Amino acid sequence: MPRWTRITLTVLTALVGLTAVAGGAALIFGAVASSTLGGAVPDRSFLDGSPFTSYLAPGLVLAVVVGGTQLLAAVLVGRDSRSGPVAAAVAGFGLLIWIFVQMMFIPFSLLQLAYFAAGLAELGLVLLSLGLLRRDRAVAP
Repeated sequence: MPRWTRITLTVLTALVGLTAVAGGAALIFGAVASSTLGGAVPDRSFLDGSPFTSYLAPGLVLAVVVGGTQLLAAVLVGRDSRSGPVAAAVAGFGLLIWIFVQMMFIPFSLLQLAYFAAGLAELGLVLLSLGLLRRDRAVAP
């Protein structure tokens, strides 16, 4: 993996992972304390029509699944592990799925756009690291 791609992907997945864990923790704490934490936790009305009655389960998924896969990808890519690109692809797709599902229940926000763009950037960097956009690639006849 080229050095600039590895560094960029490591920083991006680490940043997304840390903010996902923090956001998940805020949702969990808000659900347990029945608080909006000064606006950090969305109004419960966003859960209407969803299978959830509180933000506890979504907070756990955000922190553990989304944040965990992002942080694992950051470590593996940062160490230049052979499984790093696969972990980053899984993390990127997971982030895109999270945003798609979230947008079914929560009205559009610029934060959703930013994280959607981050997921696309992660997948794009994985493609670059695999050399899929090189001009010198051999093309089968």
